[in-house]
Amino acid sequence: MTLTALETPALLLDRTRLERNLERMRAHVHGLGAVLRPHVKTAKSIDVARRALAGEPGGITVSTLKEAEYFAAQGIRDILYAVGIAPAKFAHVIELTRQGVELKVIVDNLAVARALAGAAQQARVTVPVLIELDVDGHRSGVAPEAPLLIAIGKVLNDSAGVELRGVLTHAGGSYDLRGAAAIADMAERERRGTVQAAERLRAAGCAVPIVSVGSTPTATFARDLTGVTEVRVGVYMFQDLVMAGIGVCSVEDIALSVLVSVIGHQPERGWIITDGGWMALSRDRGTERHDVDQGYGLVCDVSGRPLRDDLIVATTNQEHGVLTRRDRGAIDLARFPVGTLLRVLPNHACATAAAHTHYHVVDGESPEVVARWERFGGW
Repeated sequence: MTLTALETPALLLDRTRLERNLERMRAHVHGLGAVLRPHVKTAKSIDVARRALAGEPGGITVSTLKEAEYFAAQGIRDILYAVGIAPAKFAHVIELTRQGVELKVIVDNLAVARALAGAAQQARVTVPVLIELDVDGHRSGVAPEAPLLIAIGKVLNDSAGVELRGVLTHAGGSYDLRGAAAIADMAERERRGTVQAAERLRAAGCAVPIVSVGSTPTATFARDLTGVTEVRVGVYMFQDLVMAGIGVCSVEDIALSVLVSVIGHQPERGWIITDGGWMALSRDRGTERHDVDQGYGLVCDVSGRPLRDDLIVATTNQEHGVLTRRDRGAIDLARFPVGTLLRVLPNHACATAAAHTHYHVVDGESPEVVARWERFGGW
């Protein structure tokens, strides 16, 4: 099959770029003495996950218990659920644990730590737990220097039903930075805070075998991972325009795109209309505050090369995308007749991929579709 045979919109994955991105991160993290625990929340595909796990011990990170269940069924048994656990999910965690899955969960408060211990003890299972840390004020977690850290550690260390396995953080604040130097400084802040927390817990008599950090920006520019055992990264597999906008990758590294068809024009407005609306691209406007605003996506030709016209998806409706020049200048509409195939690079790979049930796999600029990889969504 070639791209011309696909119904649009269709999600494309460039296998050549994917594998290059995977190898680059793998070599960098291994060179700093840590291992990768790939985050599969973007991929949601065993075909992608297996490639990301090549050369790694075998563990993955997930954002939903549905992901945990799916990947466990595919034979991956070492799984870290990196979203704070809620009591309504205890039964699902216990069920997967009974099936032989080593499903690690995270907590950042005493109430949930105690409740989980009670539920697991009653079910006669032991659930491994990491304490979530806040190193940058981004969202959840315990400050590395807070007394609460030791209190949670003691509950997990001393209670039946749970086992303290380590500490974890995500330097999500790195997404608001620009350039290698600023992100490298954040990476060191992430490392230092997480290692500090681990040392405090050990001094209090708690075993802390896992020291887990991770974000694609900080992992990319980390200079030192002393004291860190694993790095969790996800979007690095595909990259996207947000990552390109903060200097983490180039546009040429972005492996994910949406194939769309030109379905009409509005000549007096300088518009090209496609069948790629927000249902296919997402509503994400993550580059809006960047130096270069990419609208709802950067437009490429059918081979994946950005157009010299500098077209972006300026606005979207549910099933329609409106393409304009970035400078709102005139477009030679004769170059884009109805039926023309174009590719749109996404602002946020996770949000765009979430709208689709499978990847049409291509290699570089070849028009051939070489594989179809299934993916899933939901919770």
